[in-house]
Amino acid sequence: MKLFHGWLSSASRRVRLCLAEKGIAYESVPVDLAAQEQHTPAFLAMNPNGVVPALVLDDGRFLYESGTICEYLDEISPLPPLRPDDPYQRAVMRNFVRWTDEKALPNLLVLNWSLALQPVAARWSDAMLAERLARIPTSERRDAWLRIARQPYTDAEKRCALDALLMLVPKMETMLAHNRWLFGARYTLADIAATPFVARIAELKPAALSSAPAVAGWWQRAQDRPAFAQARLERFDIALARRGAPPADAH
Repeated sequence: MKLFHGWLSSASRRVRLCLAEKGIAYESVPVDLAAQEQHTPAFLAMNPNGVVPALVLDDGRFLYESGTICEYLDEISPLPPLRPDDPYQRAVMRNFVRWTDEKALPNLLVLNWSLALQPVAARWSDAMLAERLARIPTSERRDAWLRIARQPYTDAEKRCALDALLMLVPKMETMLAHNRWLFGARYTLADIAATPFVARIAELKPAALSSAPAVAGWWQRAQDRPAFAQARLERFDIALARRGAPPADAH
């Protein structure tokens, strides 16, 4: 398999973590998001939405959307299982993953893009901006790129985005009140889905975790798993500094 991914992308981090948990070997193909390699015809042939990650299977077929990829990996490599056994619980787990995508991800993008992409996009001339916007396949992402290029998010907007992102913490605290992991004794795709968001919360507002003991304990257990180190979920600032230079031992 080949994984086309971004080192700083939360969705890419999910898939790398799932691959590591499964022990599945793959070829790492980093995508330079600032250079908009995800909007090239070659990448759009794999993912018409123009976002990372994209997984190329051994037979040449493509998969995209991190939640879909992770469920596929759990289907083809059932051990260790990363979904609840009970069908109802599996459905509830999917709803949780969807909640993180709809409620947490847009706010994380405001915070991450302001650091990782806005300084690059702000330097584009109007002609360069128009040419780059024309490559983007979705109106939502065109609007996002136009926004960071010409009207960067204000400090007040970034504070609001962080406050909204922090809504994940009490939600998880409730889920973990009597559980080791989000859906019981077993580590699942729900824990994988939450990990990139909690990682950023731990960096941006660590006090939010110290005031949520169940989440703090979960976060320590998540970091202690061997797959966490294998997936290269470095601190965002460190990963940003080394962007474009993936580790030599990455598989």
